[in-house]
Amino acid sequence: MTTTALATALDALAAAGTAAGVGGPAARAEGERLAAAVAESSPGAPADWLAATSPGRPASATLQPFFDAAVGARRWRSAPTDLLAGLVADGSAHAAGYAEALAAVVDAAAGLGDPSISAIAAAEGTKAVHRSAAAGRAAAPRPAGDLGLEFGAPVSAPTPSATEPEPSAQTAQAAGTEPEPGPADEPRPLAELLDELDQLIGLGRVKDEIHRQTELLRIERLRAEAGLTSPTLTRHLVFTGNPGTGKTTVGRLVAGIYRALGLLDKGHLVEVDRSELVAGYLGQTAEKTTAVVQRALGGVLFIDEAYALAEDQYGREAVDTLVKDMEDHRDDLVVIVAGYPGPMARFIATNPGLESRFARTITFEDYSPEELRRIFAAMAGSADFEPEPETLDRFDRLAADQVRGEGFGNGRWARNVLDSAIARHAWRLRDVERPTVDQLRTLVPEDLEDVVDIGTDSEATL
Repeated sequence: MTTTALATALDALAAAGTAAGVGGPAARAEGERLAAAVAESSPGAPADWLAATSPGRPASATLQPFFDAAVGARRWRSAPTDLLAGLVADGSAHAAGYAEALAAVVDAAAGLGDPSISAIAAAEGTKAVHRSAAAGRAAAPRPAGDLGLEFGAPVSAPTPSATEPEPSAQTAQAAGTEPEPGPADEPRPLAELLDELDQLIGLGRVKDEIHRQTELLRIERLRAEAGLTSPTLTRHLVFTGNPGTGKTTVGRLVAGIYRALGLLDKGHLVEVDRSELVAGYLGQTAEKTTAVVQRALGGVLFIDEAYALAEDQYGREAVDTLVKDMEDHRDDLVVIVAGYPGPMARFIATNPGLESRFARTITFEDYSPEELRRIFAAMAGSADFEPEPETLDRFDRLAADQVRGEGFGNGRWARNVLDSAIARHAWRLRDVERPTVDQLRTLVPEDLEDVVDIGTDSEATL
């Protein structure tokens, strides 16, 4: 039944893509990738996905296509797909219908294999992201930083702006999905953008660096307007740090700041990874990379895990093309590359053109336990939940037990804890026919503990 449901949803998405003018095959391909990303953590899902997307495929065939599709679409679990983002940016009347078709694909994907409660809850957040994007408002709050959350997803409470200072930017570090602005739109005031940056939890060194970069570029512009000689300053940036530390959120603010300074026409952010830059054959990658650059002109191209481009000749072709395009569009393109510190340093050193263009590196440090607590509490509040003080104390103990090595999820980890707590909260109220508003809103300490899994009689950790 689940494979049939996914196949049906993909057919409907292809029809919606055709109606929207983005093409049925392209819409189906996007839906297949999104479905794989949603179902990635569910045991048995790869075989179900292949049965739905490739009927007649031998049972002995490799499952690798599922994992390849999932890797390239993880960020869509918490950000709109590329085709939907394009429809929203164009103001298409078909955006809402296409988003609903994507939501149906997510629903079907969430049933593949043997999903956990938290996987089902995360799928609800993914649906909310796409519906919110089509409605022209920010998606629900999520941890600051990388849009491609590994295992979590935002809950469905919408927020009024793309990166709302209070409460979401200050607390939940929200980075909403916003339509690409056009040149006719009024840029947001510089002071407002810098204030929003300052409202973010933690990130003290990052804030200082962005303020310094802003002043440097502001003075350079004023000197040029006064007819004074000014050195040509690089505007491209390297962001290093663990996942969930605010890199994408800050990247979006940087795009707005550069626009407010008059350095960019649109100030939008286009986020990609290796899969969107590299093709399967030499010669095709250059064309694919240039097409991405064209989408980003007038704004910021944000390349996550950019060091993956140094792995082979296809990635190196993308880098060579990127360096040339950065030179050709030096006045209307800013590139931010992001990833772990060590690999990023080696990546920049692989190409002299990169070394000369990325002169400034900004390091995103892990959040302190107190900052994680504030992020968790704020994300819960933005979703209309209220953790009891004892629940926050329990969160503190969980945070203290986390190993803080490379790869620690930071805000993502807090997001995942909240997703699981919401699932446990719902299971705890399973026998309450008409819960009170307080019961519906309150997270108690046991919601952060193990819970009896749905459909079983044994204790299970989500």
